[in-house]
Amino acid sequence: MKKFSRILQRAEQRKGGAAGLKKLLPKVASQRKLRTTGDDRYLAMMTRVINQAGFSWKVIDNKWPQFEEAFLGFDTFKLSLLSPEQWEAYTSDRRVVRNWQKIQALQENLYFVRETAREHGSFGRFVADWPVSDYVGLLAFLKKHGSRLGGNSGQYFLRFMGKDGFVLGRDVVAALRGAGVEIAERPTSKRDLGKVQDVFNSWHEETGLPCSHLSRIAACSVGENFL
Repeated sequence: MKKFSRILQRAEQRKGGAAGLKKLLPKVASQRKLRTTGDDRYLAMMTRVINQAGFSWKVIDNKWPQFEEAFLGFDTFKLSLLSPEQWEAYTSDRRVVRNWQKIQALQENLYFVRETAREHGSFGRFVADWPVSDYVGLLAFLKKHGSRLGGNSGQYFLRFMGKDGFVLGRDVVAALRGAGVEIAERPTSKRDLGKVQDVFNSWHEETGLPCSHLSRIAACSVGENFL
């Protein structure tokens, strides 16, 4: 496996040097920030990435204030009081994406967030306390216990909330394979994800950089995304 220093050097050459690359790195939230963020914000982000999947992100961004209004600010207690008829009424509510599967996913994730918060004190505490060295374990937990949070949706949800971790986009996978990591072009098996975790753990030890930064730098080192 190649040293990460070679990947970093290539990314800097493609993105206008160290300063240019630094501007592209995602923000990583502190443990305190993750813990103190309300359950409503976690549920809101789950809903946002689920609605963005297979849809125009720009459309969802523009409609998001209406989502917040329609879904009561994603207040988990208020949403838990809605009747089945009120949930069904969202399928004709123009403020949101009128897709029953995605509305139902919000219902199911509401239960997921509330149950997890009951067990851990808050959903944010649960996310914050999960070790980055077992990030794939957290992704597996989201996929198993949440609704429509497998694959990239779970990864983007955590990235946008600021949890340190990787996103296995096409360019990141290409960088991993180019570095000699033997994984599929779409690494979804437990075996492949274990290899990915091991590589990011190794790169973190080598560089001291958070995995979110390692992931973005790897993506910037390959493909057609030149400056």
